[in-house]
Formats: sequence, C-alpha cells, structure tokens
Amino acid sequence: MSTPVNPVQLATALALDETKVTPGLLGFVVFAALGVATWFLLKSMNARFKKIDFAEQPDPKDD
Repeated sequence: MSTPVNPVQLATALALDETKVTPGLLGFVVFAALGVATWFLLKSMNARFKKIDFAEQPDPKDD
C-alpha cells in the first residue's frame, strides 16, 4: 500500500534554500573572462606606453 503525496509538503521539501544559492559555473566563467580581458587590456596599454618617446621641453618661465 502506498502513502498519498501531499502537494504542499512536496513543494516545501523541493523549495529552493535562499541561503545556499551560488553563482555556479556561469558566474565563474564570466568572472574569469573579465579577468582575462583585463589582463590583455593592461598588457596592450603597457606596450603602447613603452612606444611613447618624447623630450620634455623646458618651461620658458624658468629663464
């Protein structure tokens, strides 16, 4: 003999526990992609700054 299933008890048993919600794999992938993109942007910026070559002109007010 089987016991009847109460839908209210079943819903409360399957309810999502709000304290255990995590970002999961998608959150990690997005965070890692942002980190890699930031690293490439910083690397590109440093390469461009190294190409800059200028001679600073003296201030005419110092004469």
